[in-house]
Amino acid sequence: MLLTEKLKDTNIILASQSPRRKELLAGLGLQFSTISLDIDETFDRNEFKKEQITEYLSAKKAKAYTDIQSNDLIITSDTTVWVDDESLEKASNREEAYEMIKKLSGKRHSVYTSVTIRSLEKEVTFSDETQVTFADLTDDEIYFYIDNYKPFDKAGAYGVQEWIGYIGVDNMNGSYFNVMGLPTHKLYKELVKF
Repeated sequence: MLLTEKLKDTNIILASQSPRRKELLAGLGLQFSTISLDIDETFDRNEFKKEQITEYLSAKKAKAYTDIQSNDLIITSDTTVWVDDESLEKASNREEAYEMIKKLSGKRHSVYTSVTIRSLEKEVTFSDETQVTFADLTDDEIYFYIDNYKPFDKAGAYGVQEWIGYIGVDNMNGSYFNVMGLPTHKLYKELVKF
C-alpha cells in the first residue's frame, strides 16, 4: 500500500513555517496542515555536537505540541551546518551572515537535519547528513547573495536552492533535499514503518 493511501485518514501536522519544508513534504504527495511552535532553541554547546543538536531540538519541538489527538501525526525538524567543529544556525544580521558564509567558502561542511515523527502512542527521531563543498567565494559574491536573498531564516545563512547554490556548490555527497531542510527519502521510509 502506498504511503498516501496508508495515511489518508491521518491528520498530518507539519510544525514548521519553513516554505522549503512545506514544499518538500507536499512533494511526497501528502495532505497536511502547518502550525508554528514558539520554543527556546538554545542548547548546551559543550554537551551537543553535530546531529545531537538537531535531534535534541527536533524532539523538543515535537514535545512542545501539547494538543495532540488520537488521529494526529506531528512532524518536526531542525537543521544545522557543521564546519570547523562549530555549529552554524541562523544569522541575525548581514555581518553574521557574511561571517558564516566566509567560514564555508572553499571548504567542506556537513549539513545535519533531524526529523521527529510523533503520535499519541509513539515517537521516533532520525537524522541525515550531507557533505557540501563550497568553491572559494569572493566578498562581492557573498554580499550580493546576502543583500538579494536575505538568508536569515536558514542554517549557515544559505539556501542551496538559491543563487549561492548555483554558483558556489562544487560538490555534494548525500541528499540535496536534506540540505534544503528535510531528508525526504528517509522521512518516506520512516512514515511507511511508523
